[in-house]
Amino acid sequence: MHVVIGLLLLVVIYVWSLYNQFVTIKARIRASIQEIGNQLKRQSDLIPNLVSSVKGYLKHEADIFDKLTEARKTVLNVVESGDAQKLINASEKLQAALAPIRAVFESTPQLQAAGPTTKLMDELRDTADKVMYSRRTLIDLSADYNIKLVTFPSNYVARIFGFKPVTGLKTPQEGEHLEVKENELAAPKVEL
Repeated sequence: MHVVIGLLLLVVIYVWSLYNQFVTIKARIRASIQEIGNQLKRQSDLIPNLVSSVKGYLKHEADIFDKLTEARKTVLNVVESGDAQKLINASEKLQAALAPIRAVFESTPQLQAAGPTTKLMDELRDTADKVMYSRRTLIDLSADYNIKLVTFPSNYVARIFGFKPVTGLKTPQEGEHLEVKENELAAPKVEL
C-alpha cells in the first residue's frame, strides 16, 4: 500500500514539474517578445535625434526621412500589439530605412567626427544587436516549448492541460538575404 501511494505521489510530482516547465517557458517567451518590443521602441526613440544630426548632410534625400518616419510609426504601433512576427517585420522595415543613413555616416568623415552622431549610431547598432539576441532567444524558447509538446511523456501532460504549439518567427522566402554575391564567394586574400 505504501509503495502504491509513493508511486502515485512521484507521478503527481512529475506531472506538476512538467506543468511548471510549460508555464515557465511560456512566460519566458512572452518576456522575450516584450524585450524585442522594448528594444525596438528604444531604437525608434533614437531616430529623431539621429535625423536632426544628419539632416544637413542629406538635404537632397527627403524620401529617406519619410521612410524613417513611417518605419518609426510602424514600430511604435506594433510595440503595443505584443505580436512577435509583427515586431520582427517592423524591425526589418526600420533597419531598411536606416541603411541609407548608415551609408552616409560611413562615407562622411565630418559625421564620423561628430561626437553625438557617432554615439547615436553606436547606440542604434547596440540596440539592433540586442534585438537580434532577443530574436534568437525567442526562437530557442519556442523550439524548446514545441519539442516538449511532442515528446514523450511531456506530450501527455501538455494534452491534459491544453498547451498548444507556439509559432516561431517567419523569415521572408525571397529577397537579398538569400542571395550570395560573387565577391562573397571569393576567398580572402592573405598577404605574406
